Amino acid sequence: MIKKAIIYFVLICATTISYGQPKTPTRVILIGLDGFSVAGFKQAKHPNLDKLLREGVVSLNTRTVMPSVTMPNWTSHLTGSGPEQHGVNNNAWTLSKHALPPIATDQDGYYPSIFKVVKKEIPTVKTAFFYNWKELINPFNKRYLDEVYFEENDAYQQSYAKAIDFIKNNRDKPTLTFLYSVHIDHAGHSHGWLSTPYLNAIEEVDVAIGRLIAQLKEADLFTGTHFIFFTDHGGIGTGHGGFTLDEMEVPWSVVGPEIKKTPSLKAPNNNTNTALIIARIFGCKDLPEAWTGKVPRGIFARD
Repeated sequence: MIKKAIIYFVLICATTISYGQPKTPTRVILIGLDGFSVAGFKQAKHPNLDKLLREGVVSLNTRTVMPSVTMPNWTSHLTGSGPEQHGVNNNAWTLSKHALPPIATDQDGYYPSIFKVVKKEIPTVKTAFFYNWKELINPFNKRYLDEVYFEENDAYQQSYAKAIDFIKNNRDKPTLTFLYSVHIDHAGHSHGWLSTPYLNAIEEVDVAIGRLIAQLKEADLFTGTHFIFFTDHGGIGTGHGGFTLDEMEVPWSVVGPEIKKTPSLKAPNNNTNTALIIARIFGCKDLPEAWTGKVPRGIFARD
């Protein structure tokens, strides 16, 4: 019996040494803040966001696609392509009513998104889409979204709470969580970009970001998570849509265990690159042929 026990113990040790600890499932959290300008990033106080971004790569001259309006740019972020490919060229776009058909579609007529890509290659992945601008969901096929939640009246607090629950409930699975708010953009339209209400809107959501990070740490879900902070456009006066740098250049950042720590991304960056970076984090190889974005040099530590 003693010999058998010793052999059993040795086999257990050998298995542990051979296989090591279980690999942490890939988690990516997309923090999308609409209308967050470079000037707003520089002038507002956002200590929680600053602390997070210090651990990764930051760009303050990422270019939006044209036109510098909401739906074309969020679609470009999440589909690795510009309007000339996905066909979303204004905020009124719907699947049944649009001027330019997409160059490629899935079985339901939607241009392929990052959600479709990760679902195809990683069947166990769970995806979520939390948002508070009603039209934002229109270009994306819900078939590839496990959880969708719309919060009314520019509110985002429930979305952040639901995002935490979603990640906790799927802690043993890969997760891709899109957490979006339009309230900064609406403050710019109502009061002006760089107005006090606009800067307050940035500072208020920074508190929510800090709470999100604290809850992830409490649940032992922060370490190993990748974060992408991004936006769709800047603004000038009380609007956007033009071609000034205030409208066309935006802050962008990625943070995580595979990402370099650098204060400034040297390579040119564009909103169409975001989906390619997400795909690489998940290890996806089979990307849509129609996608035009790329992974800029200087982001991944192993490059």
